[in-house]
Amino acid sequence: MSYPIRVNGTEHTVDAEGDTPLLWVLRDVLGMTGTKYGCGIGQCGACTVHLAGAATRSCQLPLEAVAGAEITTIEGIGANALGKQVQQAWLTQDVPQCGYCQGGQILAATALLATTPSPSEAEIDAAMSGNLCRCASYTRIRAAIRQVAEQLKG
Repeated sequence: MSYPIRVNGTEHTVDAEGDTPLLWVLRDVLGMTGTKYGCGIGQCGACTVHLAGAATRSCQLPLEAVAGAEITTIEGIGANALGKQVQQAWLTQDVPQCGYCQGGQILAATALLATTPSPSEAEIDAAMSGNLCRCASYTRIRAAIRQVAEQLKG
C-alpha cells in the first residue's frame, strides 16, 4: 500500500506495509540513515525523530500512524533555527564520542527546548532520561542544553 509522508519538509509516497516501523522506512526506503536502530523496543532513544515537533521513537511507530504527519529527522533538524542552535552547542561542548546516540539526543533536546526554553535540571533529566548514551557523555549533553537555554534567554 502507498502512504504519503512528509519528512524534513519533503513529500514522499512510500510503498510499504502499514505496520512497517517508521525507522525502517526512513533508513531502508528513504536512505536517511542518521536515525539509528538501537534496541527496537523504544527504550534507548537512538531512533528518536520529531513527529509534529514531539520527540517520538520511530522503531515502534507504524508507517500507517504517520501518514500525512510532519516528520523531522537528524538530517533535517538543522533547517530549524533552534535545531541548528542545539547542533552547534553539541559541537561547542564536544558532546559526541562514538556518535551513535547523538541524533536521538539532539532531537530530544530540541523538543525539550522548543516547549521549555529555560528548563530546570529536573526537566532536563526527565526529557533526556529515555535517551541512553553508551559513552556516558551525559554531563556534556546537559551542558549543551544549558548553553542553548542561556542563549534563548538573551
